[in-house]
Amino acid sequence: MKRIRKAARLLLMALVIVLVVALAVRQTELLDRRVLFFPTREMVHTPSDMGLYYHDVWLTAQDGAKLHGWFVPGTSGYTLIWFHGNAGNISYRVDNLLLFNKRLGVSALIIDYRGYGRSEGTPSERGMYMDAEAALEYLRSSAYNVQDDKLIFFGRSLGCAVAVEMATRHKPRAVILESPFTSIEAIAKIARPKPFAFLPLHHVVMWLLKSRFDSLAKMDGIQSPLMILHGSDDDIIGIDMAQELFDAAREPKRFYTIQGAGHNDTYLTGGEGYFDALREFIDSASPDYPSE
Repeated sequence: MKRIRKAARLLLMALVIVLVVALAVRQTELLDRRVLFFPTREMVHTPSDMGLYYHDVWLTAQDGAKLHGWFVPGTSGYTLIWFHGNAGNISYRVDNLLLFNKRLGVSALIIDYRGYGRSEGTPSERGMYMDAEAALEYLRSSAYNVQDDKLIFFGRSLGCAVAVEMATRHKPRAVILESPFTSIEAIAKIARPKPFAFLPLHHVVMWLLKSRFDSLAKMDGIQSPLMILHGSDDDIIGIDMAQELFDAAREPKRFYTIQGAGHNDTYLTGGEGYFDALREFIDSASPDYPSE
């Protein structure tokens, strides 16, 4: 009997320790930083390496975090706020910036979220939304004085969730989502190891994570013209997620499949058709933009 009571006490202690550790993991967002965000501090390129003229930009988020970004001026009269994916930093997007500048003519403000590149802090869902608001405020209040009818929200991968959140708060000229996902929970479901696919492990993961990035639940709140692009061969985020987001969104909207593209090579694989589709959408976007 003593052995049974001792074993029960040990089991109870173990459960308490596990619960305390789990709560600590959740409260400190430790798991979020381990499985969702992969920031790099080292800057490997600048726009000038590609022959692009740019301004170094420093912003302050609502909570005081100092953020770094670049503004690359264009010729089209439209300005794009670029919300990048979960890995690296803005210096890994310089070749893409060049193509957007030359093929589309758009000005672009691209910022590093907190914890990425030269920006202060550590990444979090709530923090990224504050970072995005700081970027928007900068464009509106600075010498650029960008008006909503000339403003485009552009998100890629994780940045799509930031663009979606921003589009529910504001009404830019257009919203472009490239390689989006529906929610972190949906990804957790499909990421379960096959031998354990029958277990509801995603519930445990979602309890430990604080980030949700639930774009699917927010799509109906987007009132701007929407374009979703996705690679047909994306093996990281399946194109079915993009289609699900598209179905949940209001008109006007467009869906463009980038044939043969994976997750990270969309702008390279898409070719002229990719840039033509983006250019036509941006030029045509307006409150009475016709749907297809």
